[in-house]
Amino acid sequence: MYGVNVSTTQPRSRLDRAQVIAAAIAHADECGLEATSMRKVAERLHVTPMALYKHVENRSELIDEMLDHVLALLPEPGDQEGWRPQVRARILACRSLLGRHPWMREAIETRTLATPQALGHMDALMAAMFDGGLSADLVHDAMHTLSTRMWGFTREAMPTPRVPDDPGEREQAIAEFTANYPAIMRMATLASHAGAGCDDDAEFAFALDLILAGVHQLHQGGWR
Repeated sequence: MYGVNVSTTQPRSRLDRAQVIAAAIAHADECGLEATSMRKVAERLHVTPMALYKHVENRSELIDEMLDHVLALLPEPGDQEGWRPQVRARILACRSLLGRHPWMREAIETRTLATPQALGHMDALMAAMFDGGLSADLVHDAMHTLSTRMWGFTREAMPTPRVPDDPGEREQAIAEFTANYPAIMRMATLASHAGAGCDDDAEFAFALDLILAGVHQLHQGGWR
């Protein structure tokens, strides 16, 4: 009887676009967006970088696809009644998504054009406002006021100077800062949740609610 050699090696699965995007997201989650290059994604997939270019044209297109893939996971706000709860729920859902994928912020801020899913998110926010009876002018100004908050983050104010480690230098620096900027020190020392005790999520929700309440008040007053 003639022997037959049978290979036991499993054939390598065919690489597709979805695998490339998933690998890029996983790498960005672990290492950040800046460290997510075509070469690093290729290494993660055990292929050559050239294999990726069959599925995405360049790194910029890859980031667009990563962002759209994650934004597609945004849930619908459910049976929220009224435009304010709907807008609030959508934005807080985006913030929750940002918490799981921190690289999203850099991706959003560096895009030269809005991606389809990004446009979809913006369109849904505006649609909720229009359904609530807001005028086109008020929707326009509300979106500008929300700015980056519609994506779940804000651009922070300028950081204050770092306190020196040396006790003597620290005491002198605090005294000088208090003399020059008494209102800042009053807030920093008397507010129970200032400094290390600041809850970023609570502060974000506070600012978001202020904006939405203000827009609602303008709408109720017939703002034009």
